[in-house]
Amino acid sequence: MFDRRQFLRGAALASGAAALSAWLPAWAQTLSAGLRPTIPTVSGEDITLTIARQSMTIDGHRFRAIGINGTVPAPLVRLREGQRVRLNVVNQLEEDSSIHWHGLLVPAKHDGVPGVSFPGIKPGSSYLYDFPVIQSGTYWYHSHSGLQEQEGHYGPIIIDPAGDDPVAYDREHVIVLADHSPLSPEAIFRRLKVNPGHFNFQRQTLAGLLSGRDQPLKDRLDWGQMRMDPTDISDVTGSTYTYLVNGHGPFDNWTALFTPGERVRLRVINASAMTTFNVRIPGLPLTIVQADGQNVVPVTVDEFQIGVAETYDLIVTPGEDKAFTLVGEAIDRSGMARATLAPRAGMAAEVPPLRKRPLADMKDMGMDMSSTPGMEGMDMSGGAPRGVDPSAEKNASARLGGTAAVMPGMDHSGMSGMDHSGMAGMDHSAMAAEAGDQMNGMDHGGHEMASMKMRDFANAPQVKRDPSVQTISPMPVDRTGEPGQGLADVGHKVLVYKDLMALERNPDVRAPGRSIDIHLTGNMERFMWSFDGEKMSDHHEPIPFTEGERVRINLINDTMMGHPIHIHGHFFELVTGHGDHAPRKHTVIVQPGGKVSWDFTADAVGDWAFHCHLLYHMHAGMMRVVSVRPKGDA
Repeated sequence: MFDRRQFLRGAALASGAAALSAWLPAWAQTLSAGLRPTIPTVSGEDITLTIARQSMTIDGHRFRAIGINGTVPAPLVRLREGQRVRLNVVNQLEEDSSIHWHGLLVPAKHDGVPGVSFPGIKPGSSYLYDFPVIQSGTYWYHSHSGLQEQEGHYGPIIIDPAGDDPVAYDREHVIVLADHSPLSPEAIFRRLKVNPGHFNFQRQTLAGLLSGRDQPLKDRLDWGQMRMDPTDISDVTGSTYTYLVNGHGPFDNWTALFTPGERVRLRVINASAMTTFNVRIPGLPLTIVQADGQNVVPVTVDEFQIGVAETYDLIVTPGEDKAFTLVGEAIDRSGMARATLAPRAGMAAEVPPLRKRPLADMKDMGMDMSSTPGMEGMDMSGGAPRGVDPSAEKNASARLGGTAAVMPGMDHSGMSGMDHSGMAGMDHSAMAAEAGDQMNGMDHGGHEMASMKMRDFANAPQVKRDPSVQTISPMPVDRTGEPGQGLADVGHKVLVYKDLMALERNPDVRAPGRSIDIHLTGNMERFMWSFDGEKMSDHHEPIPFTEGERVRINLINDTMMGHPIHIHGHFFELVTGHGDHAPRKHTVIVQPGGKVSWDFTADAVGDWAFHCHLLYHMHAGMMRVVSVRPKGDA
């Protein structure tokens, strides 16, 4: 519930709505009746998009931004499967720019990655993207130049199917999730390089230790010896970010209208730079019908985790004449994006408090003891929250634009820790200060784990041995059946990748002819990120493929942070046990200490980017080039 001060602030923000509307496209206006034919969108066969500097207003504050056609987010591009489109992109910035059509299958020269597929768009010049539209679904577009994406250079794409849509709905809304900071992206990156924990305001405290909310002292000392911080869940947090829905902050309260009983399609796009969101609408089941633009067998959940660059389409059917809150909670619980679904303008629902922030555990280190003989009964999920803290009902705060602002029902007071007493029996006293030393003498119910190493390159012989690789996961496991950090014990159904099944049979069901292991590596103390220990600037040779070959890619996460990995120009099939109806995606979160396998057909000739979609990780070096050569080439 809003108190009087919040009501007055809301009234003041509402008075500026007219000014705010000037910076927003029709689909993202503060009050949206949904996407209708009468609402103008950028569509057709010839479209012009102009990139320029501008400002944007978030929760009543003005910020520097980059927009397209005068709006942040950029205009909705609506196309139809089977058409041809010519997109003339004009760059009015004082620096090079670009647009990548994320998830669209286009010729390599129109993929929009400077230095890989084209030279980029010089200041004051333009580039014509010209390609056939051969797919349908929900996608998005963004800059692939420097750090421009962080400043607002992103927008949604909807491609309507050529025939009947298998998803029935009465109304649709686009939900573009993002993060924005008053700091320039260059300043954010510089601070991360100087101190990777600069934005982490949720470290364990003495108060948390004394109250039993943080790790027990023994575990805390052991983690300290390993120089690992279990609160290091996100690099950039709500201490500087405001989390957005369609360019609106939590106080702007972007509102989507519905009529009770309607089937409402929500097209959710994570266009953030660095934030994994946990999305839910308390009181409304969410039926997932599409993932990364590809139709899936409908699956009903209460919450889902969406990594940077992923998209999910869902159907909700609000049957009551009341408002509902859409919550996009940052994975580290340092803040949330908030919007409202309502039958009428001016309505608002209760905003739930932020839940306890998660702590990383041994499984996030790639040490899954449950798979070791004699260890099956151990609970290694100590880092998962145990539900909402009942005391977190007042004194709520969310950091907006770098300042603390009161948000109804949100409480940071309960985020200083959680009980890891389930790990209290683990004796890590022999862990050496250096992560590469042996972890001997671990007492696990009488079972010795001798000579275990956190930097044993025998587990990853192809990984380059240098200070950029802090850890190698000793026992990585497939975590596609898990809901993601902090969601194991929320008390309701959370989507997992293994829930997804393609609605139609996969286009290529051949078994892979070969397999490649790729390690996601980094040094979290130095903010160094790479594939196989080599960053993009130090490794210029592409990963080679031959046109038409079928390959299995095994991604092994040797770090304690989740990474959304994206491949350009292709879709892949996740290996999750669904055979010829495996879910097809272009981006997948590889959980910390986990591994993900996917099969893909190298059917798009050319050079393509392959990278982590956490913007500053990619910028720091977690990127490679995939090269698909025509058959018969030497």
